[in-house]
Amino acid sequence: MPDSNTNPDSNADPTPDLSDAFTRPEDVQLLVLDVDGVLTDGSINLHDDGSETKRFSVRDGLGIKLWLDAGFPLAIITARAGDALMHRVRSLGIDENLVIQGSKNKSEALDVIVAKTGIALKQTAYMGDDWPDLPALRRVGFPMTVADAEPEVLDAAGYVTERIGGHGAVRQAIAMILVAKDLYTPPR
Repeated sequence: MPDSNTNPDSNADPTPDLSDAFTRPEDVQLLVLDVDGVLTDGSINLHDDGSETKRFSVRDGLGIKLWLDAGFPLAIITARAGDALMHRVRSLGIDENLVIQGSKNKSEALDVIVAKTGIALKQTAYMGDDWPDLPALRRVGFPMTVADAEPEVLDAAGYVTERIGGHGAVRQAIAMILVAKDLYTPPR
């Protein structure tokens, strides 16, 4: 968020208006997620044979299903690669063509996703938690993060969940967007 004290325009309003800085959640058409620290708690379980496992939240899975059932695309960009993620992707019905694993540059990977979907960056929400996510977060219309993200990521986000990564943060973010679109009403 820009610092109003460094604005060279002395007539500028000293209070930044986030509605002008970021896309409104109801205008989001594409959701892009990081994996480690967002869909998981960031832990990697390594076994004696060298294999690894990841833990995913069923709450996040329900949120993803709600997003997809509402007709919106969901993409995943991750620096790591593994079969566990692809099993989760298939079980949730995420388009495998919108999953980029082993990304060395998440901003470039974001360009690939945007080209595949035809949805503008301004209508895109990206949810990441760590430094490698910052270049992508700074380009989208609605940058989001989890409660336990790195401080620089928290500063770059337009929306911060109350929940931590791997514990329903994705569902919370999706519910917030779908409520803003009048497409979801949480049960009371």
